[in-house]
Amino acid sequence: MLPGSETPPRPRWRSAVMAPIGLCLALGGIYVAGFGVFDEILVRGGAVGLACVLMLLATPLHEQPPFQGPAGRWLARAIDLVLAAAAIGAAIRLLQVNELLQTGLYDFTATDNLFAAAGVIVLLELARRLFGWVFAAVIVLALAYALVGSDLPGLLAHRGSDMAEVLRVAWYSFDGVFGRPLAVVTSIILVFIVFGAILEGIGAGEVLLRLSARVTDRSRGGPANAAVVASAAFGSMSGSVVANVVGTGVFTIPMIIRRGFRRAFAGGVEAAASTGGQIMPPVMGAVAFIMADVTGIPYLVICAAALVPALFYYGAIFMAIDVEAARLGIDRVPSDNRTAVTRADWIRSAYLIVPIVLIVAIMLSGRSPAMAGFWAVVAVLALAFVLNPDLRRAPLALIPILARAGTACGQILIAVAAVGIVIGIFNLTGVGLRFATLIGALAGDSLLAALALMALGSLILGMGLPTVPAYLIIVIAMGPALTALGVETLLIHLFVLYFGVLSTITPPVALGAFAAGPIARAGPMPTAVAAVRLAAIGFVIPFVMVFNPSLVLVLGFDPLGFAWVIVRLALAIWLLTTAAAGFAQAPLPVWQRAARFVLALACLWPSLPMEIAGTALGLALLFVRRLTARPSHRSPATSHPPGDGQ
Repeated sequence: MLPGSETPPRPRWRSAVMAPIGLCLALGGIYVAGFGVFDEILVRGGAVGLACVLMLLATPLHEQPPFQGPAGRWLARAIDLVLAAAAIGAAIRLLQVNELLQTGLYDFTATDNLFAAAGVIVLLELARRLFGWVFAAVIVLALAYALVGSDLPGLLAHRGSDMAEVLRVAWYSFDGVFGRPLAVVTSIILVFIVFGAILEGIGAGEVLLRLSARVTDRSRGGPANAAVVASAAFGSMSGSVVANVVGTGVFTIPMIIRRGFRRAFAGGVEAAASTGGQIMPPVMGAVAFIMADVTGIPYLVICAAALVPALFYYGAIFMAIDVEAARLGIDRVPSDNRTAVTRADWIRSAYLIVPIVLIVAIMLSGRSPAMAGFWAVVAVLALAFVLNPDLRRAPLALIPILARAGTACGQILIAVAAVGIVIGIFNLTGVGLRFATLIGALAGDSLLAALALMALGSLILGMGLPTVPAYLIIVIAMGPALTALGVETLLIHLFVLYFGVLSTITPPVALGAFAAGPIARAGPMPTAVAAVRLAAIGFVIPFVMVFNPSLVLVLGFDPLGFAWVIVRLALAIWLLTTAAAGFAQAPLPVWQRAARFVLALACLWPSLPMEIAGTALGLALLFVRRLTARPSHRSPATSHPPGDGQ
């Protein structure tokens, strides 16, 4: 069952059990961020154990199709009870073994292996329930590779491992489930997950949407552009594209449809905009902090590097919406129909502005990201009490908000813990080095071909996962291959991050589109196609960054090179957008669409003569088109009706 998907109402007893566990995770994340980790293994093991129990309650087996009838439901409940006991037992055994290891040498027993197997099985099952069969299959394949990889031919072979060794590495070592990625999540990421959940719970998203609508009312896209602005801001705070689609899409998608846009297009706008939030500074869905820890590059440098590419990504979506509106004959919102924004809305914008300014200020002062997250939570809670009289009258309303935040924390903990199994196996077998060798053999001396293979691998590995675990599994799997490319570390990490994030809207999995489709009452595949079309430049920008480092501002910045890549990228976006829509002032003939597509690629091809020729011919094509084309005055009545799901 996917996060954000519709679920039947929970029985009261289950909600009563889930609430204190969620509160414990949320308050624990805040405490650790503000006051530090008092016992590393206790925090990691306890967090995973609690997250397993919480997610078993949140995604009960008896609600899934195979378990029909009273007997099936009782069997499913018994299985869940055994899994919960196994998770708790495995977490407790981890703490006991760790204490024994600290006091001297320790020989692992069959009982230790049994508890480790139980922990791995629980994580595998929860990965399946929360993130689908694809992610679960990746974990199973990794386990199988560790056990039988010694019998494989050529580059795929490794020295061999038995089950006991695999289980110990996965569960008891700091290379597996409880390794560095989980430590970063418990110490830094959880507090930002709580921060985003609190913002959503106090209504900051609705205020942001009204302000965004007010700012964008003068544009053709109107509410579609408002959805882009709101999702960019709110999505940066959230570590989940699906959660952002569901949280803001219930407001934005119906508004976009009412303006006359097609249903699938409306869902695609929300999915593409929510996806972009994960690459938008300052928080970047909390992945910026993970990247800083993995690469050793300061957080603020990462944010500065990500800024201009992210602005181009959103600029391309704005442009695509405007072109689609012109194609459908949708006019600007009349002045008497524009969104009314009250003084209270402007005041409540402090919910977002103050914490963001606080985060940046604390990071500039040299303090840790965890401390920035802690004070952001404190600030938003203080503002909520000051600005929201309903909360002052009923402060206990914060409890369900924090409980929901804990559920979101549980999802990310399960995802990263499950990724830890794969990480441990990769470290044990050295598969990353083999992957690097394989890419080198396939790509030869071509950096472009190697990057294309990396992009494909990142899309596959990232499918079905939230941003943080997607980035982690890609970096761990491809780490040696990234280094072997000889590209700057920051550039290559941003490269794989983009494709890991874009996997959320890329068929066949496309979780962002699957979340947006039902809200728009459109098919998930048409929604995914629309989202990919809107976000098409996102698949190009990573290549542009690698071959034009000036775009990221912090690596060998050259003003002339920066200006040159800005001009070419802007031209390419316009050419690609109009080619995809088949419209620029008027419908475009097929040959012009093809020419625009080819010239857009030529503008960005990593060869100076090709860049110059593509830019010159592209500008000439636009000039001739402007002189000869007659603007289309298509009536809105001839556009696709709002009920069109295609």
